[in-house]
Amino acid sequence: MSRVCQLTGKRPRSGNNVSHANNKTKRKFYPNLHKKRFYIPEEDKWITLKVSSQALRTINRNGITAVLKKARAEGNVLI
Repeated sequence: MSRVCQLTGKRPRSGNNVSHANNKTKRKFYPNLHKKRFYIPEEDKWITLKVSSQALRTINRNGITAVLKKARAEGNVLI
């Protein structure tokens, strides 16, 4: 599975490791992803999503159905 948040679309970013001598080597910054199960009462089923910590906070604040609806409207959802 790829390291992509299924709701926000966050992906690994690239950057540099910078040493004390200011040498630069390429590295990746990975999103903080969690595999999580969510219950959708309207559809009466469970779904498993790989979501970032930011997406989890948004789900806790707004609810899973509202977040899924918004993600589908924006075209970000990878379900």
